[in-house]
Amino acid sequence: MTTMRQWQMTTLGEASLKLATVEVPTPGPGEVLVKVNAVSLNYRDALMIDTGMGLPVTFPFVPGSDMAGEVVAVGDGVTRVGVGERVINTFWDRWNEGELAPAGLQIFGGTLQGVLREYAVFDEAALVRAPSTLDAAAASTLTCAGLTAWFALFGTGRKLAPGETVLSIGTGGVALFGAQLALAHGAKAVVVSGSEEKLARAAALGVTHGVQRREGWSEEVRRLTEGRGVEQVLELAGGDMRETMAALAPNGKVSVIGTLGGDFLQIPVYPVLLKRAHVQGIGVGHRQGLEALSAMIDRHGIAPVVDAVYDFADAAQALSHLRRGAFGKVVVRVSGSVA
Repeated sequence: MTTMRQWQMTTLGEASLKLATVEVPTPGPGEVLVKVNAVSLNYRDALMIDTGMGLPVTFPFVPGSDMAGEVVAVGDGVTRVGVGERVINTFWDRWNEGELAPAGLQIFGGTLQGVLREYAVFDEAALVRAPSTLDAAAASTLTCAGLTAWFALFGTGRKLAPGETVLSIGTGGVALFGAQLALAHGAKAVVVSGSEEKLARAAALGVTHGVQRREGWSEEVRRLTEGRGVEQVLELAGGDMRETMAALAPNGKVSVIGTLGGDFLQIPVYPVLLKRAHVQGIGVGHRQGLEALSAMIDRHGIAPVVDAVYDFADAAQALSHLRRGAFGKVVVRVSGSVA
């Protein structure tokens, strides 16, 4: 195989996203060639396609940050992975461990070329072995959504303890991962959504409580927690956070992750002060966290929620599904056809 297909853009905007045939890259020293089997889409991928998110995009640009695949060749000096191993990639190129990320990090499908392609070359440090219990479609969801949820709960700031309660706002990939990880850890999970149908699907996953998103929803959260509130919040909406702060327990932590409610946060100061709240921003996480997440997935038999899987040729339909709002994740199967 000397050529491959990839989805690429020559300018910003989805109208420019086309399937192209290019040469298969060759791994250099310390690099690994991966046959990409599945790519999980994130809302940020749509933003990158539409606007570039203010990043210095190099054209032709291949979008997508999250993949699962198989090592097919390695360059000189590679020791972390071997040919034939199933792998997933990190979100950042060089954040290996520690709460303080190094300066100058780059993002796959952002400042670096992405993974919506049949083959991709990575530095060996940017790869982690995939969970043995997951197929490629499920494993591809861990890089961004899975790790974001894990890092918010366990990787930085106040760590989640068994018996505490986690509030996930929404039913996208990060929100549902947060609920699943909380339950596996012996905590309780509350999901807030404006859709009764999605709340019913969340209940089928085993979440402790589902709350309809409407004015005053924080009162229902407090009632369900016997007036205490929740110890951790995965804030996927952003925007006006008055209800979020009202639902938070004293000494609780809010991890700000999403911007569906707008690019600016509105946070009332008195609940922050009186509850001694910890409000933190989450920018995914490091490789060590991804390895810990992979081990947790295998240990507890957690099955990531995949709403739909699309063929590689149908990436545009997958993006449309993403934009409509998925329950969990939308995945593009790169090799093989969707059954």
